[in-house]
Amino acid sequence: MVFRGTISDAPDFDPSADAETLYNAMKGIGSDKEAILDLVTSRSNAQRQEVISAYKSNYGKDLIDDLKYELTGKFERLIVSLMRTRAQHDAKEIHDAIKGAGTNERCLIEVLASRTNQQIHDMVAAYKDAYGGNMEEDVITDTSGHFKKMLVVLLQGTRDESGVVDADLVEQDAQDLYAAGEEQWGTDEAKFIMILGNRSVTHLRMVFDAYEKIAEKSIEDSIKSELSGDFERLMLAVVQCIRSVPMFFAKRLYKSMKGLGTADNTLIRIMISRSEIDMLDIRECFRLSYEKSLYNMIKDDTSGDYKRTLLNLCGGDDDLAGEFFPEAAQIAYKMWELSAMTKVQLRPTVRPASNFDPAADAQALRKAMKGFGTDEDAIIDIVAQRSNAQRQEIRQAFKSLLGRDLMKDLKSELSKNLERLIIALMLTPAEFDAKMMRKAMEGAGTDEHALIEILVSRSNEQIQAMNAAYQEGYKKPLEEAIQSDTSGHFCRILVSLVQGAREEGPADNERANVDAQELADACNADSDDMEMKFMSILCTRSFPHLRKVFQEFVRYTNKDIEQIIKKEMSGDVKNAFYAIVRSVKNQPSYFADRLYKAMKGLGTDDRALIRIMVSRSEIDLFNIRKEFKETHDASLHEFIQVETMIVSLR
Repeated sequence: MVFRGTISDAPDFDPSADAETLYNAMKGIGSDKEAILDLVTSRSNAQRQEVISAYKSNYGKDLIDDLKYELTGKFERLIVSLMRTRAQHDAKEIHDAIKGAGTNERCLIEVLASRTNQQIHDMVAAYKDAYGGNMEEDVITDTSGHFKKMLVVLLQGTRDESGVVDADLVEQDAQDLYAAGEEQWGTDEAKFIMILGNRSVTHLRMVFDAYEKIAEKSIEDSIKSELSGDFERLMLAVVQCIRSVPMFFAKRLYKSMKGLGTADNTLIRIMISRSEIDMLDIRECFRLSYEKSLYNMIKDDTSGDYKRTLLNLCGGDDDLAGEFFPEAAQIAYKMWELSAMTKVQLRPTVRPASNFDPAADAQALRKAMKGFGTDEDAIIDIVAQRSNAQRQEIRQAFKSLLGRDLMKDLKSELSKNLERLIIALMLTPAEFDAKMMRKAMEGAGTDEHALIEILVSRSNEQIQAMNAAYQEGYKKPLEEAIQSDTSGHFCRILVSLVQGAREEGPADNERANVDAQELADACNADSDDMEMKFMSILCTRSFPHLRKVFQEFVRYTNKDIEQIIKKEMSGDVKNAFYAIVRSVKNQPSYFADRLYKAMKGLGTDDRALIRIMVSRSEIDLFNIRKEFKETHDASLHEFIQVETMIVSLR
């Protein structure tokens, strides 16, 4: 096995000398925390066990007891955990997850889904030794249902590790999984448990590929639609670990630190358990998936000696490294393949209302605005529960029946963000997009992110309708407005996109190889030539074709297109190309990220929030909600409730 950890055996190791260093660091008043953390994080776990023995032999004291006495808080938890054997550490994590009133299901899932057979056997033995109980019995007592059954299967540590693959069995397993879920009403959970709990990693990877051809969706999407609760989370974790253990842990680390507060127990557990196994690969997967290195995220999210210890375990800053490990490139190649194979059903959150009566709605809206005060709830309930086409009928009925302009009445009765949101919903999609483009360019500054978001995510038909609405509303071509307000390569990118002439249709494999090679060659050209070549391909090819181009780019360069854009480009040009790549890979995920950025930190970007919620509500807002929940471990609804009063489009 190739060493991919950040912590290894220290050369010229002397356990007695180390024991003396630690003893001196803790004697007297106070303790030398830097000396402790530097020593502990520069020794392998096996060497730390020798230091524990030497400490007891030389001083007649228990090193772990002394460390607990001298240190405090998260720093103490981290250092003491590093001093345990890997099996002892895993056993303690499982014990802590099931003792007491509640159960930490996420810890059980993470540990049992990711460990090898041998690691599970060692952990079970360490549990018996430390707590005198049987881990399987204790897990059974504390869990239930299919979740419990799958945990028990994993606890056996009997997954096939032979590496032998039977092609016929691969096809049979793929068919059985399809028959157990997508093909029938209800789900045969036992079949999922048997196959995912016992087959080898190599075998299951081939099963997942075969499954996608049969179901036209990934095994992950099927699990999400067929299973629920902790059982769903466990099975997804197993699938993620089959695909890539480092990617699984990269996602777990990200979720432990993003948002308000830090899940320190998760952070400590992963950094310790993977530091001698695959931390280098986890770092690469982290940088592949998120906008910063693991090192910098730890640096920004923790403090003091606790931070210094974690950074030592992390081992380096990949934002400074520049190059990518081959393993990460291979994962990126597979991710593009999955993106291309998966058929995503786009789901809105707002649909046409049944038994729709535009005249009755017009009368109800007039009543809500007549007299002293305004019934805002009545307005919200009507407007947010009608499709855009139905709202246009209400506008017409309002004028025909009452001789009044509904838009003017709403503007006079409402105020601030509620007024902006309701008016946005009453405009046609083309009018709304045109208005958002206008708002992004009017006044002193320019909202480049809004320009990028709109032009990158709209279809040719939507862009052409927006152009017509802009000309109608502002008596000026949208292209001309863009040219007046932007410059350089960024302007050229926007002008290219605003033509609404992107190719449509599937990937052309032969042409995709040529495009990928041209992009790879452009990476060695000067920045102007590179940006023009990227523009000529990224702004004109169809999204299915670009998926194949970006996949083949990985094969030619051993690098990911996203990382190249972030490393080699800057400013608005970088942001525009990056948005195209993200949108090509997974558009709902792109919008989920945009919504998160609109609400995180101090203040809310209300215009971005309104723009996305309104424009996607009848297209894919349900998908966006799912991506938001998966990435940020919190529902979009919860985020909006905390940040704003806009809850009607949930």
